[in-house]
This record gives sequence, structure tokens and C-alpha cells, in this order.
Amino acid sequence: MDIKKKQLNKVTRHKRVRAKIYGTPGRPRVSVFKSNRHFYAQLIDDVSGKTLTAISDLTISKANKKGRNKVNIAGELGELLGKKAKELNIGNVVFDKGSFKYHGRVSIFADGLRKSGINV
Repeated sequence: MDIKKKQLNKVTRHKRVRAKIYGTPGRPRVSVFKSNRHFYAQLIDDVSGKTLTAISDLTISKANKKGRNKVNIAGELGELLGKKAKELNIGNVVFDKGSFKYHGRVSIFADGLRKSGINV
């Protein structure tokens, strides 16, 4: 498949997801992004256009990552973002998977959010 076609398909998928999802101050949007090496997530209030809090696997030290795979780290990041959301008195969120399939690191991250008491 042509690289430009792949990129266009990814943008189309992301636009389709974003057309249906909108974050409010009471129920912000959790946007996730994963690259081959790293995983990022942020809580976004779309009404004011502000990021409330963000987290990535870059915040975890290399010593804590040693001997663990990316899926386990994504689950831990979900729990950490859930704790940060609780500190901001946020109990409900809208999950924005972006252009990624809901499996692997993305689904484990969402499970970590649920585990920390956030309704996804």
C-alpha cells in the first residue's frame, strides 16, 4: 500500500472518531497516542481548549521500566492518569482512541483507567 494512502486512511479514521467525541469540563476527553517506542495520554477540556493533565511513559524512570514490556507500562500509565484525574475531581471521561485500534496497549491503558476508579 502506498505510504500516502496509509497516512490518509489514518487521518480519516481519526476524524471519524473525533466527530463523535467531545470533552467537557465535567467529562474531559482522554486522548491517547502511541508510537513504536512511547505512549502518551492527556485529559482535554474541549470547551476551553485546555489540557488538564498529561502523562507519558517518559515520566517513568528507566529503572522502573526494566524487564517490563510496553503493554504492562501502558496499564500502569492508565492507573497513574486515573489518580491524577481523581486529584482533579474527575470521575467520568470520554475515551479518544485516535486512529488506533482498541486493542493491545490502547485497551490495556483504558483498563488501567477503570481500575483506578474512572468511568470510561
